[in-house]
Amino acid sequence: MPKPSAEFPSKADETYVPGSLVRLQRYLAMAGAGSRRHCEDFILMGRVTVDGKVVSELGTRVDPETQLVRLDGERIRVHRRTYYLLNKPIGYLCTNRDPDGRPRVVDLFPRDRERLFTVGRLDENSQGLLLVTNDGELANHLAHPRFRVRKVYLVQVAGVPTRETVEQLTQGAYFAEGKFKAAEARLVKVRKQSAILEIVLTEGQNREIRRLLAKLGHKVQSLQRVALGPLELGALDPGHFRPLDFQEVQALHAFVKSLGGRERGKSPGKRRAAASRGPRTADRKENRSPASRRNRPQRKR
Repeated sequence: MPKPSAEFPSKADETYVPGSLVRLQRYLAMAGAGSRRHCEDFILMGRVTVDGKVVSELGTRVDPETQLVRLDGERIRVHRRTYYLLNKPIGYLCTNRDPDGRPRVVDLFPRDRERLFTVGRLDENSQGLLLVTNDGELANHLAHPRFRVRKVYLVQVAGVPTRETVEQLTQGAYFAEGKFKAAEARLVKVRKQSAILEIVLTEGQNREIRRLLAKLGHKVQSLQRVALGPLELGALDPGHFRPLDFQEVQALHAFVKSLGGRERGKSPGKRRAAASRGPRTADRKENRSPASRRNRPQRKR
């Protein structure tokens, strides 16, 4: 296995003043428990304790110097930041918690390292570039759909898509969650009865590429992510990882800074409420019958 990563300070380390109180979700993110959004969910689910008591309210402040914080029973501490580039192999899950005991991406790393997690996800049957880190602040910016981070995939499909089909990928199609579409798509190579496409996403939905291509009549045979923001996979073999060098870490932080600062998305409660309402407004309009549109009261002008 590759040598452990060089460690780098983060903005979180620089802004934390020992002895001061810090919001619990921010402290969890600083300690590498996950992105701040994920840490908020951990708190709401009752998975976090402070001095042995479950804390389930957002905004709770703690003193890391004097109080004991645990997530799922594991003590949380702030470590210096580490960053790894991994070529995820097929069959591994991008989660730190799997009740079924299936292989996880974090199992590929030494167990004596700090708590690590993946930035974003690749499904179990996909492979390719993953950033694995303990920097929750950086992960929040790279994974949040608001910042539209560019992710590049090479996808082999059954059959050879027409030019119209490739264009349809960028025009999009509607699903229960809303409209899925690629930011860019092009045909790279034809291999007898299959083809390789390069697809660029700037937002991520569950199995988005597979579902979109299936709707257009092409089953995905293999899917590999080859780039994420300024990072490229290169010649790294599946199942192997390497630490980012100093220049790559600097470039990554510069890229995140260019995304526009702190995320101001909806609160977890509002996100769940929005999800429970079902498809987006555009999707509901698409499914509204002509009769219902005719019977709708006209707005006064």
